[in-house]
Amino acid sequence: MTKENPKITVFGLGHIGLPTAALFANSGLEVTGVDINKETIELVNKGISPVIEPGLDQLVKKAIIDKKLVATEDGITASKYSKVMIVIVPTPVDQYKRSDLSAVRSACDMISKGLKKGDLVIIESTIPPKTCEDVVIPILEKSGLKAGNDFGVACTPERALPNNTIYEMTHNARVIGGINKESADKAVNLYEYITNGKIIKVKNLITAEMVKLMENTYRDTNIALSNELAMVCEKLGIDAIDAIKAANHHPRVDLHIPGPGVGGHCLSIDPYFIVEMAEKEGVNSTLIKNARAVNEKMPEHVAEIVEETLNDAGKQIKNSKIGILGVAYKGNVADARETPAEPLINLLVQSGAEVYANDPHTSDDLIKSFGATPVSMEDALKCDIVILITDHDEYKSIKPDMIEKKIFICTRPVLNPEEFKEKGVIFKGIGRI
Repeated sequence: MTKENPKITVFGLGHIGLPTAALFANSGLEVTGVDINKETIELVNKGISPVIEPGLDQLVKKAIIDKKLVATEDGITASKYSKVMIVIVPTPVDQYKRSDLSAVRSACDMISKGLKKGDLVIIESTIPPKTCEDVVIPILEKSGLKAGNDFGVACTPERALPNNTIYEMTHNARVIGGINKESADKAVNLYEYITNGKIIKVKNLITAEMVKLMENTYRDTNIALSNELAMVCEKLGIDAIDAIKAANHHPRVDLHIPGPGVGGHCLSIDPYFIVEMAEKEGVNSTLIKNARAVNEKMPEHVAEIVEETLNDAGKQIKNSKIGILGVAYKGNVADARETPAEPLINLLVQSGAEVYANDPHTSDDLIKSFGATPVSMEDALKCDIVILITDHDEYKSIKPDMIEKKIFICTRPVLNPEEFKEKGVIFKGIGRI
């Protein structure tokens, strides 16, 4: 496969799958994208990206014009005419925080029906350790072919940040593991088409599976530590943000910034994959579970700050008008997967409050699905109390005189508390006094 321009099929045309397919297509390879969503297929085949991501529309449009990319529901036929199949489908957790691998199983089942000798199957989906060994390979071998002998298997977990996906895919280091050296080498040769970043080959499939989980669990645990320190600081009358910034001047300290919770499809999900597999092996991953518990409780802590602040101002949370600024899980993106805004809104509504929300990057329908009424930023700022949840750039220019009722909860350290307090605004936040 060294520069033989292999035909590729990418299973899953979502936040990572579509950019991956478009990048390979723009590198000159013939790519088929497979998805179960008919609207996604129709848009891609028209040269339109259904995923909001800077630069992706142009890549998709060019790939379609150049006839290097086509989208379809038929993964079996696509596999029959491809040499490489890449699986980049969602892997959520169920209500018991166990991995839901149904999309991975479905993709591999389709691949098995079109698999041929010499093919390479690559798993990019984030998966629990041993998934390639215990789930992926047994399904693929239903083809009658033997993994490692007749076809190759590699794992290279995706690692890209929304709003910067194209750059990170083409510049970040990429970790690759294979069932054997030949599989890993083939995958390395393939990804050299689209990345200038360092390619790191690890010993095997399970190591590659684990690396992504380690990265995100580290960040989740770090945030949990900062959140817990912030709650302690609140009780002691310490500005936690000020203290954390000072502590980070130590050369071996890198505390993350506390906030209203952890969202996104990675940090809030991936640690559970480690917990799941640890429990199967009889290991009690106490720290990882406790970190998840701390971060999942943060929306409840924000609700407590809201209620206490209203009570101190002589108001009740019931029937109060509460304005929410931002429902996306992070600033300047439209992605609201696992956002802490949703459980917070639910808690406030359950307390009898009227909740109004603004987000310049997400849809009104999404806001309504969370239980809030969509409004303009100006109308949100007129509420009895305003809570900034997401650090969108649009909110960084908010001034004290814009807060009509003078009560503001800022859960991200993007505004100067002293500026607001000097103008008579009650200003609180995570770790702010």
